[in-house]
Amino acid sequence: MHQRLLEEYPAFRQNQLGMEAMVRRRMALGLVAKLGAPTVIPVVVHVVHKQPAENISTAQIKSQIPVLNKDYKATNPDKKNTPAVWKGLVTSANITFRLATKDPSGKPTNGITRTKTDRDSFGSDDSVKSAATGGVDPWDTAKYINIWVCTLGNSLLGYAQFPGGPPETDGLVILNTAFGTKGTAAAPFNKGRTVTHELGHYFNLHHIWGDTQHCEGSDLVEDTPNQQQPNFGKPSFPHISCKNGPNGDMFMNYMDYVDDDAMVMFTAGQVTRINATLDGPRKTLGT
Repeated sequence: MHQRLLEEYPAFRQNQLGMEAMVRRRMALGLVAKLGAPTVIPVVVHVVHKQPAENISTAQIKSQIPVLNKDYKATNPDKKNTPAVWKGLVTSANITFRLATKDPSGKPTNGITRTKTDRDSFGSDDSVKSAATGGVDPWDTAKYINIWVCTLGNSLLGYAQFPGGPPETDGLVILNTAFGTKGTAAAPFNKGRTVTHELGHYFNLHHIWGDTQHCEGSDLVEDTPNQQQPNFGKPSFPHISCKNGPNGDMFMNYMDYVDDDAMVMFTAGQVTRINATLDGPRKTLGT
């Protein structure tokens, strides 16, 4: 999806280059996490459903928000599972997520919309983000994080748009059985970490292995070890690839593909990128 947008939306590539320059400047200045009060960002969850089970409960939706707040503030209890060699890198992005309390017209809302569709499933073509193609249009993507929750095909757990892309498709799409921690959320993706991961992309974080299979890829973050490919399941530490011993892959990072209960941390370098995004292309989000 990312590669498709780069081809279809010419400004996207230039926007990405500009953001990388901003990140380099922040790193040169030693800027990492935002100091002071957290950035509070409103979230709207668009539930798109055909079958009753797809219309997930409000309780399931609400269970996702505390996960995000703990993960992005590095207060998640399971961060204790970070190997000792990397514990000093675990860093808070100082962000608070809340379900929106006002809709784009200023009316009270619970931050949830529900749309019935005739589609059995959706793919990574952004069709769920438009009423014209069986989904629902986003709320103002400059002011809200839009998350579409639906049935996805092709074994997709979710996908997200990097900053700088077309506003009409900006946001996250998440499989309904990989959203939240209760209800229809199904193991091993029932700890809310699919949204944590996809929000990472939304804030300009790349996969930790750099999306190649031959050790030449990079996630553009200096404090994450180079690794050959994604990890799945629950690897044992150390898992060595790309001559990155003795500590090996940082597979417990949120930007790998391990099970929800095996990913526990962002690094200081990743938080630098997140906050550069909030100071730059996503500066209209939150207070």
